[in-house]
Amino acid sequence: MIRQSRADFTRSGDGVNPAEIPKRTLYTGARMPAIGLGTFGSDHAPPNLVADAVIGAAAVGYRHFDCASVYANEDKIGLAFQTLLKNGIQRDELWITSKLWNDKHARADVIPSCQQSLKDLQLDYLDTYLVHWPFPNYHPPKADVTSRSTDAKPYIHEKYMETWAEMEKLVDMGLVRHIGTSNMTIPKMELVLRDARIKPAVNEMELHPHFQQPELFNFLRVNGVEVIGFSPIGSPNRPERDKTPEDTVPIEDPVILEIANRLGVHPAVVCIKWAVQRGQTPIPFSTNRRNYLANLLGVVSAPLTEQDMQAIAGIDRNCRFIKGQVFLWKENQDWQDLWDVNGVITPA
Repeated sequence: MIRQSRADFTRSGDGVNPAEIPKRTLYTGARMPAIGLGTFGSDHAPPNLVADAVIGAAAVGYRHFDCASVYANEDKIGLAFQTLLKNGIQRDELWITSKLWNDKHARADVIPSCQQSLKDLQLDYLDTYLVHWPFPNYHPPKADVTSRSTDAKPYIHEKYMETWAEMEKLVDMGLVRHIGTSNMTIPKMELVLRDARIKPAVNEMELHPHFQQPELFNFLRVNGVEVIGFSPIGSPNRPERDKTPEDTVPIEDPVILEIANRLGVHPAVVCIKWAVQRGQTPIPFSTNRRNYLANLLGVVSAPLTEQDMQAIAGIDRNCRFIKGQVFLWKENQDWQDLWDVNGVITPA
């Protein structure tokens, strides 16, 4: 693993002073860095490499890290966090997220699953803990797109709220500062917001210039739920199971390329600048120092013009890349059944 000196974590060097990174204020008053480093290696980056990226990203200014038990690398990332804490970074400077995986939705499993993530990450608490998907449907690692859980179920609100009640206990116990949702829809969120004792502080969702989800984005903002966007540049290295012939490539869009050429940056940086400026918190994944540094520098450099923002708003193609086929619960379903495209929760 990379070894860094204390000085590397306390000076900006060619990186960014963490104080200069924009923040999102959650409904609790807590302030979350408006860009983070994702840690899902899309099935191709080994855990040690991801852990090294966490250390390298912290050295150039990142303080927000998005983890999950299903990524199967939290134990290595925990070693990286210990390196950061031993070399001058304070725990309260970091914003660390983990997530409850689908096979741990049962009441008896929620708290132990969080405790295992805390043990692996070598932390006393998490800043955010999310329900990774609203479906309790498990699939094995590297499953292909046709994989189905034998006991797969649709979204059942009463069951989800049983899981959520255990999430709320984690806040009561001091193990988690905030709880949140992920991969949700407006109909599902309406019910959760109605029935939750502790409402979601954030919702994590796919967001990039070709999939802007304006209705859900605006719904969340109006209801005081901060928006975290995964796949912010279009996840070009996503697993093969998530690729279909109709998929587009945001970083090859002429509008993105024109802005990138004018600014002299990689098109990915334009996508990240747009995301932060729009009001969402992107969590791009990279193990390449040049790339994660460029993304961070882009966030603190001169903003995109209003004309740029309008132009990017005009290239939304409603192209979802992470379709979630493996979470379907019966044969001959379309993946859109997961996403309540007609404005109602798809029934069993």
